[in-house]
Amino acid sequence: MKVEQKGHTTTIRNTQSNTAEFYQKLYHEYNSYKSQNLIIDLSFDKSITMADIKLFLEMAKMHKKEKKSLVLVVNDIDFNDAPTKLTVVPTLLEAHDIIELDEIERDLGF
Repeated sequence: MKVEQKGHTTTIRNTQSNTAEFYQKLYHEYNSYKSQNLIIDLSFDKSITMADIKLFLEMAKMHKKEKKSLVLVVNDIDFNDAPTKLTVVPTLLEAHDIIELDEIERDLGF
């Protein structure tokens, strides 16, 4: 797991191949990240499944209650199959863009 903080956003990269183990580790350390917008980079795992992605539903719900954004970066999936409660994008640039838009919406009171 590699953590990089930039401004109000923390990017956490899965450097292991097992997304379920990565999720468990991240879940146990969640309190140290809950005050930041999170980008979870899962692009390292080439065998990721939709079940792996759905593991992050509970964390996304908790993060939304904190009024922060959580964005997953995943390659090689059908984005139409992703749950609507999760924000899943193919690149880090798009993840940063989504967080900026979410910040603007929160500042405007939406």
